[in-house]
Amino acid sequence: MGIPDTLLLAVRAFGTDLPAERVAETIAKGVRAAGMPAPDVCPIEDGLPASFDVRMRRARAVVIATGRLDRETLATDRRSASDVFEIATRARQAGVPAYAVTGANELDAFDARMMDLQVILEARTVRGLAAAGTKLGRLA
Repeated sequence: MGIPDTLLLAVRAFGTDLPAERVAETIAKGVRAAGMPAPDVCPIEDGLPASFDVRMRRARAVVIATGRLDRETLATDRRSASDVFEIATRARQAGVPAYAVTGANELDAFDARMMDLQVILEARTVRGLAAAGTKLGRLA
């Protein structure tokens, strides 16, 4: 078995103007523009699907796309925030690199390190999301 060549996009909406489907589609466009195959898209609006761990282990890397990363992302009592932290934790434990694309990064260096994110890219527009996808396609 060789090194996986696809990214797993764990995607959440960036707000009403950028629903999860649009975020995923736009990042995927950038990833493909960098010469990588189409990523595996995994919406996480309603929690992690049962297939998440299997899909993650088959991926070259996990990209967490969420509208905001802040200290509350580390909270275990907020369902949506804890899903993001859970993805980063599972990726670290499985030896799968994790990256993030967010509309607003409010994590300090220590918090980002706690999540073991390789890179955090900020993107607030469709153009920014496509550029982030291209950059991730070259990094991963």
